[in-house]
Amino acid sequence: MRGLVLLLCLVWPALAGAESIVAGLSQTQVAITARFAGSEILVYGAVRRDAPVPAGPPLGVIVTVEGPATPVIVRQKSREFGIWVNTQAVEIDRAPSFYAVASTGPLAEQLSDTEDLRHRITIARAIRAVGIASEGLDSASFVDALIRIREQAGAYRELPGSVSLTEETLLRTDVALPANLIEGDYRVRLYLTRGGKVIDTQERKIFVRKAGLERWLANLSRQEPLIYGLLSLALAVVAGWGASAAFRFRQN
Repeated sequence: MRGLVLLLCLVWPALAGAESIVAGLSQTQVAITARFAGSEILVYGAVRRDAPVPAGPPLGVIVTVEGPATPVIVRQKSREFGIWVNTQAVEIDRAPSFYAVASTGPLAEQLSDTEDLRHRITIARAIRAVGIASEGLDSASFVDALIRIREQAGAYRELPGSVSLTEETLLRTDVALPANLIEGDYRVRLYLTRGGKVIDTQERKIFVRKAGLERWLANLSRQEPLIYGLLSLALAVVAGWGASAAFRFRQN
C-alpha cells in the first residue's frame, strides 16, 4: 500500500503537467499618443503535451486582460422630493480599470465556482470588494452596478466563443483595447481547463505608456505642478482670446 502511494506521488506531477500552455502576444508595448484610437492585441499559442490528447471533457481556454486596479466610489441615487440625489456611497477597495474575459465557450461550462474563486477569473471575482459588507449595505448590488456601468462604457467585456482552439492544440484570440486606456502594466492571463478545473496557467504583460507630447505633459504635471498650472492657464487664455477674435471676425 505504501508503495502504491509513493508511486502515485511520483506519477501525479507528470500527469498534472501533461498539458501546458505556450503563448505569446503580438505586441507587449502600447504607446498612447494624441492620435491613439485604441489597439488590438493578438494572443496566440499552443498546448504542449507529453502524451496523446486525453479522453474525457473537452479542453477549454480562457484569456483575461486586466488593467491597473484602483479604488472606486460607487454612489446610489434616490428620488427625494422630485429630485435625484446621491443617498448612499460605497468605496470598492480595488477594481480593474479594464477587464476582458475571452473563452472558447460559455464560462459556466468551462470553469467551476471553486476554480473561479481560487483564480479570480470572472469580472465579479476580479473586483475585490472587501469592506463593503461592514458598512451595512448590499455589497453585491454595488458591485453589480459598477460592472453594469463599465460594461456599457466598454471597459468590462465578456467574450465567450472568441478564443479559437484548433484540434485542441493551436489557440488564438484578438482583444481590443479601448482609446481611454490608463497608463500601467496590463496582465494577460491564460487558463487551460478540463471539466471545469484549471490545469495550467500562463501570464504575460502589456506595458501601456504615454508617448510624445502626452508623456511630456504628464511628467510635467507630476514633477513641476506650478509650471504645469501656469502653462494650462496660459493656454486657456490664448484659446479664449482666439475664440473671441474668430467670433468678432465672423460678425464683421
